[in-house]
Amino acid sequence: MQHNSVQIVKKETFGELIRFVVVGTISTAIHYGIYWVLMHWMNVNVAYTIGYILSFLVNYYLSAHYTFKEKTSAKNGIGFGGAHLTNYLLHIVLLNFFLWLGLSPELAPFAVYAIAVPMNFVLVRFVFKHFKSK
Repeated sequence: MQHNSVQIVKKETFGELIRFVVVGTISTAIHYGIYWVLMHWMNVNVAYTIGYILSFLVNYYLSAHYTFKEKTSAKNGIGFGGAHLTNYLLHIVLLNFFLWLGLSPELAPFAVYAIAVPMNFVLVRFVFKHFKSK
């Protein structure tokens, strides 16, 4: 009996991971697209932040309803916002680090995504599992 429950948990987590990748790809494309357009007219940190905020809104809705199959609520919204505030800070520190290392503003976000996205899955999954809507 224990073996079956472990399989179910792993299957559920795998499905969430696949859906997270789909939502993450959409959100990342929105984020990068906005950043890429704006970086030509303003500071890269400001452009990155605006892209992050706009993609965050899409990401929250899709993460709740599609990835984790939960309703949006004040609890998971605050938790999601908190997880993404932590994630944003990681993003902006890494972006500036990679720019400092000499990566171009066009390529630096991809190095950031490679590190920050897996960490974000863990944070966001915790929020939607810990603050499940009743």
